[in-house]
Amino acid sequence: MTDIEKIKQVIKEDILINRLELEDIKVEDIEDNTPLFGEGLGLDSVEALDVVAGLEQFFGVKLQGVSPQEFQKHLYSVENLAQFVVAKGGKIAS
Repeated sequence: MTDIEKIKQVIKEDILINRLELEDIKVEDIEDNTPLFGEGLGLDSVEALDVVAGLEQFFGVKLQGVSPQEFQKHLYSVENLAQFVVAKGGKIAS
């Protein structure tokens, strides 16, 4: 499993499913490019803040100084989040 695949796994399992307590959803139900909001997983703004806190906890990545447009782009999907973590040099916390 590549680093990006491991990052996506942590985002799906640890942040989206466990942290947000999405009991009805399994890791394999979440496609990498499924929108996290609206028609996709249907997350709300409170859950978005929880995702951001999870990124800080699991990868040491912060979103301070990111414009609202960039913020929206990064939070669009698991793929976008994983690319953001890699671009910011985030590492999986052991």
